[in-house]
Order: sequence, then structure tokens, then C-alpha cells
Amino acid sequence: MKIDLSGRIALVTGSTAGIGEATAKALAEAGADVVVNGRSAERVAETAKRLGVRGIAADVGTAEGVAALVEQLPDVDVLVNNAGIFAAQPVFEIPDDEWLRFYQVNVLSGVRLTRHYAPRMTGRGWGRVIFVSSESGIQTPGEMVHYGMTKTAQLALSRGMAQEVAGTGVTVNSVLPGPTLTEGVREFVASLYPDPDLDFAEAERKFMAEDRPTSLLGRLIRPEEVANLIAYVASDQASATTGGALRVDGGVLTSIIP
Repeated sequence: MKIDLSGRIALVTGSTAGIGEATAKALAEAGADVVVNGRSAERVAETAKRLGVRGIAADVGTAEGVAALVEQLPDVDVLVNNAGIFAAQPVFEIPDDEWLRFYQVNVLSGVRLTRHYAPRMTGRGWGRVIFVSSESGIQTPGEMVHYGMTKTAQLALSRGMAQEVAGTGVTVNSVLPGPTLTEGVREFVASLYPDPDLDFAEAERKFMAEDRPTSLLGRLIRPEEVANLIAYVASDQASATTGGALRVDGGVLTSIIP
């Protein structure tokens, strides 16, 4: 199967590192005209140059940032809502402004962008909207409940929006990565095992065994492994896949279906 996205414009939010950057690279390799995005103009420019794609710096966690982005990029064929934040914090110590910050970045960014782009996709009879959720949307992590809450919200959003565009040639789906070796996760895992004599490979094994013991993969997922699924969902070959929550979690979830 050859995925060909030639002639398609794809926007990947939060794509200067990790899953977002790997996704931008995969979509570009499939022939899409890719636009990377992030808050830092310098990092966006560096990533765009490295991947040979376009870049738009904008903070999609704000209404003003989304407005600035869509003004520069009025239409896309593939929207990957990947921008997101996470942090560990005891649930009863999370203040209101932190709950709201997580909701603005992880949820409302995708709401605002999809609200703009999806109706335009339906007018053209083709489009793909993909929310990068998480297995945490199904199995709430005790150390970051506010993050899990936003990932569950994304699942409801993608299903509801898929129903709204039913029969138009536009699909809306979520993908559910498990623990993935991004820059942020590397720092998080390293912080759990601060022993200077412990190399990261051993810290990774300890983290998976102690914190994610249900993983069938037994290691952190690599960003390109998640990107491979996203590239498929963005393709013509995935035309019958919509309203779904698609797992790329390494078997962390023990349920048969999400």
C-alpha cells in the first residue's frame, strides 16, 4: 500500500518536536504540502527548514493565536490537532487556572481549528481531521488527572464532529498513543530516576515495568510509530475509518476496545 497525499495541504499543530514533528515528516514524505506549527518562531523556522516544509508560528492555545494562523492558512485538507501539554501534579493541588490552561491548549485549540477548517473541507468533499489523544483518555493517569481529562474530551469531540460531517467525504478520528519517547517524556522519566549512574535505557525499562506494567511492547513507543498511523488515517485508504479512537498504545490498555 502506497500512501500518496500529493496535492493535499496538511497542518500539524505543535510540530516542532516529538509526535508532531514525526507526523509532519511522514506526511511530507507522502507528498503532502505540510505546514508545521509551534509557539516559537525560531523553532518553527528551524523545523520547517529541516523538513523542507512551510511553517507558521502561532499559539493555538489561544483564540488570538488560532485567528492569526487561519488568516495565514485559510484552508487545509488534513488537520492534525497535536498541540498539547502535560505535567504531573497531585489532583487536589491543581488550581483553577491550571485546569483552564490545560483545557485551552489541549481541547479548545482543536475545537477552534476544526470549527474553521472542517466546514470548508465538506464544501470540497474531502478532508481529514485527526486528534492526537492518548491512552490516558481511557485510563486516567493518577499523577496527571487534568491531562487525562483533556484527552477524554478529545475522544468525545472527535466522535461528535465525525457525526456532524457524516456522508461528506470528511472523516474525523482520534489516535491514542501510549507512552512515547518524546523530549518531554524523556525528561519526565529521567526525573523519576535521578541516579546519575543509571543510563536512560535502564530508566526506560524501570519506568515501563513499574509505571506502565500492562504494556505489551515493554518499551516507550517511538514518535515515528505514532506518525505511521496518523499518515494512514490521513490517506485515501482510510476513507471508511471515521468517528474512531485508534490505538497505537503498545498494548498498555487492557480493554479489548477503547
